[in-house]
Amino acid sequence: MSARTVAVYSLKGGVGKTTLAVNIAWASAALSSRRTLLWDLDAQAAATWILGHDVAGREAEAAIRREVDPRKLILPTAVERLDLLPADASLRGLDLAFHELDKKRRLARMVEELAQDYDRIVIDCPPGLTDTSDQVMRAADLVVVPVIPSALSRRALDTITAHVARRKGPKVVLAPVFSMVDRRRAIHRDALAQHPGWPAIPMASAFEAMTERRAPLGAFAPRGSVGVEAVAALWQRLESALATGERA
Repeated sequence: MSARTVAVYSLKGGVGKTTLAVNIAWASAALSSRRTLLWDLDAQAAATWILGHDVAGREAEAAIRREVDPRKLILPTAVERLDLLPADASLRGLDLAFHELDKKRRLARMVEELAQDYDRIVIDCPPGLTDTSDQVMRAADLVVVPVIPSALSRRALDTITAHVARRKGPKVVLAPVFSMVDRRRAIHRDALAQHPGWPAIPMASAFEAMTERRAPLGAFAPRGSVGVEAVAALWQRLESALATGERA
């Protein structure tokens, strides 16, 4: 099977995007035994931190500009079959870099090259509707959009959906996922009832512990725990969507 690329993207921060990206990458490597690369494109470098690295250099943007071979920046992680292409502070200028390069498929070409060594590539995207997000839409086979069960978060999803619909060329498949779900709250229960087919990741302290443990949830939480089971169920849906090209 050829390599497939999953991007995790949101219009705004604070919706569990990075946590979701790291756990999807873990599931790919640990549950499906796939050679997996997590590409951290968010200048905050939270995914890089969680996966055990803290990069002080400024080479991430240079790789986008083809001044550095991105394959030379790839680092191993504590998870078998999972590698990391880390972020650093230079990515704060990523939108400007893409604008100056004026190469709309630069990221897609890089993904194609990296895919020679991996079965799955998971991209943790910076938030916002920007030149970077357009690059990601061209590079990914599937875009996972975390949605907190609230009106504002669903409105952000509508904005992304409308943007994708206006784009020319092949349309990327969007996969909305309820994130940080608290079933004790009526507004969350109502949102889940309106979209019963969407996967749901619960609000749990174990997810917050990932930044302290510096590891994906599945690396330290019991396999039968609610959070790990939710991640596994989501990954099964994503694998099926990647195979069929349909919505997760």
